[in-house]
Amino acid sequence: MSRSNFLKIGGHNAVVSYDPEIDMFRGEFMGLNGAADFYATNVRELKKEGSRSLHAFLTICAERGIEPEKRFSGTLNVRLGRKDHEAAAMVAAARGISLNALIAEAVRHEIAA
Repeated sequence: MSRSNFLKIGGHNAVVSYDPEIDMFRGEFMGLNGAADFYATNVRELKKEGSRSLHAFLTICAERGIEPEKRFSGTLNVRLGRKDHEAAAMVAAARGISLNALIAEAVRHEIAA
């Protein structure tokens, strides 16, 4: 997963975006059991602030006995519009696979992109 808006800090992935209202970059750690975000005006400072934010989050989790990382079950409820649902079901049937297999394939495709 090599996306240009991901940043790895302390072994954890963060999504980075630019907020034009405050003219700063915003990072948000993904896969944690809570919010841990951070802001800076450049990448070097963003990494530094990300390390601080992650350290503070992990410290609080340890103090409170909270598991810091989310556990993903592998079950996902997807909502589509009626037309998209019908079209996806038709594509899956035409390919001889389940709708679930079609959706899983599409997700894997996007992850690899």
